Amino acid sequence: MSSGRRGGRNRIAPSRSPNRSAAYRQLQHPFAAQQVFSDDEIADIHHTALRVLHELGIKFLLPEARQLLAKAGALVDENTQMVRIGSDLVAEALSTAPRAWRMRAPNPDRDQDVNAQALLFYPGAGCPNTIDRARGRVPGSLQSYQETLKLQQSFDVIHCLGPSAEPQDIPPHLRHYAMTQNQMVLADKPMFVYARGQAQTQESMDMIKLGLNLSDDEFAHDVWCLTVINTNSPRQVDMPMAQGIIDFARAGQLSIITPFCLAGAMAPVTVAGALVLQHAEALAAITLAQMVRSGAPVMYGGFASNVDMKSGSPAFGTPEHIRFSIGSGQLARHIGLPWRSAVGAASNTPDMQAGNETSMSLWAALMGNANLIVHSAGWLEGGLSFGYEKFINDVEALQTIAELCAPCPADAGALAWEALQEVQPGGHFFAAGHTMARYADAFYEPLVADLRNFETWADDGAQTSAQRATRIWQGILADFHPPKASGDIAERLAPFVEARTKAGGAPPAS
Repeated sequence: MSSGRRGGRNRIAPSRSPNRSAAYRQLQHPFAAQQVFSDDEIADIHHTALRVLHELGIKFLLPEARQLLAKAGALVDENTQMVRIGSDLVAEALSTAPRAWRMRAPNPDRDQDVNAQALLFYPGAGCPNTIDRARGRVPGSLQSYQETLKLQQSFDVIHCLGPSAEPQDIPPHLRHYAMTQNQMVLADKPMFVYARGQAQTQESMDMIKLGLNLSDDEFAHDVWCLTVINTNSPRQVDMPMAQGIIDFARAGQLSIITPFCLAGAMAPVTVAGALVLQHAEALAAITLAQMVRSGAPVMYGGFASNVDMKSGSPAFGTPEHIRFSIGSGQLARHIGLPWRSAVGAASNTPDMQAGNETSMSLWAALMGNANLIVHSAGWLEGGLSFGYEKFINDVEALQTIAELCAPCPADAGALAWEALQEVQPGGHFFAAGHTMARYADAFYEPLVADLRNFETWADDGAQTSAQRATRIWQGILADFHPPKASGDIAERLAPFVEARTKAGGAPPAS
């Protein structure tokens, strides 16, 4: 189901301005990037990060990663597993990392261009639980995983698929089959693959090739899937993540390198100091990817915030989180790579706190000109739960942002001289000819917001936005229809999944 008339489900406008489109695709940032540091300060952060890499080093737990970096010229101490990387090696890696590419999707109309001005929204991901008003808070299951894919598919403003609710009722050695299969059967957008060991990664990529009828060369030529690589701050890359960098680079698929630096906990307590650590870890992982395969697609990632110094819990939407996002954008532009930010919410329920945290962190990512904004809809409890009502209300915010990506006309018709002539002092513009010709598509039509007056709203049940969101997501799931190619893809994948399952699956990396 598409987002319909300006985000409303199954609404069709009688006419549409050429400046407006129902498809929120290929969005470009509408505002100039902001700064929290001067250019000289950003250069100092970058230089200090290079000092960290050269003088202090990064610990790589995977022997193959150390071998690849040593062969490229890094200094490796096998006893401590520490790798010291010179600035010349980092510069070489940054010179070969691509600045732009196309994220391919099963449906070519869903392809997304990634470049310095691109604006892509990614759903809340990696949540072990789901929460909604009808069923409460429950562990993620295959059913909830499928439901969240349907919700992601149903809104154009969600540009890539993400593992919003992991199906914990499927054993880990078989889970990647269900996760990859359901993405292609229930949706047709760019896909994710968890980096959970070479066997699972390879089988997931094989499923993409099989399901989409791609040859090995066709798959390697384009970016068909993405993964998120998280470092273990401070200054460590574990075995599964290093293996993921290597596997995705060799396959020509996208690694989103994302240190998760929480200031005051696993990073220095200052914004600048935490950004030094984030930058050093990201540069080390990017360098590894380019040493594996020159030109491998990588995205610079920043998901830094602060912790509550009383409880140690992560905080989101704070002044520090905002500064981290804008500063991360400056660093990404300094090295010339597209970058990934993230929205966050620490609230346990889709209340005003959750809305404030999400909105503030969303605008921070926008001010930083993030190219991919992860966790942009549905994320609660710092990622422990995916909220169905939260997802719907967040989509409203994303569609509002997407509207701003369209040009704002200021031609002769938009200047409305005729209307200004027609309406006399003290009159109104409701019935003006200019209004009547444009009213049907003049403004964004809310998905979930209720703009009626108090009396009308109260007479209709006085529902909150969460209650209205429940009705919306339930209606989407009840009316959902999979993409047209779904049946053929499912038929091609079924024998593969059956055979691999009988063979025992593939254990995740430890």
